[in-house]
Amino acid sequence: MPTGLTPVTLRLMTEPDIPLLHEWLQRPHVLEWWGDRDERLTPAQTRAKYLPRVMAEERVTPYIAMLHGQAIAYAQSYVPIGCGGGWWEEETDPGVRGIDQFLSEDTHLGRGLGTQVVIAMVKLLFQDPAVTKIQTDPDPANLRAIRCYEKSGFRRVKIVVTPDGPAQYMLQERPLPT
Repeated sequence: MPTGLTPVTLRLMTEPDIPLLHEWLQRPHVLEWWGDRDERLTPAQTRAKYLPRVMAEERVTPYIAMLHGQAIAYAQSYVPIGCGGGWWEEETDPGVRGIDQFLSEDTHLGRGLGTQVVIAMVKLLFQDPAVTKIQTDPDPANLRAIRCYEKSGFRRVKIVVTPDGPAQYMLQERPLPT
């Protein structure tokens, strides 16, 4: 990250963040790549889907990315092994974590903020010594996301088929000790 930039920080998402998340999930630049493009969640559906994550009742941990005290992105990590439902059925390493995220404002796109969010997520997850590698799976047509992940240290591995369709499977291994 170039010097002089204020780093993006992450905080755990809380229940009061759910209405804000719902608002973000309605935005066209988010709908293009996140969730079911043909079905928008109601506020009640957003709460039902994300509250168990906030309460740590699921295998997904939600975060809000902050810059200058302002919420700028949603991010989540998850444990791929044992997800079920056709997700990551070949994964056998309990140390793998997956990540997903989106920026809240379309005006933030193309400014390096997504890269900062991903770098912050990777740094946070690798603080846990049990984490061996981090995966992500953008849509193969989402070239902006793929480039963001590459700038953040991920490498393309292969195209995989997920319950949501084809995805560009990308990995970042734990850095070797220096």
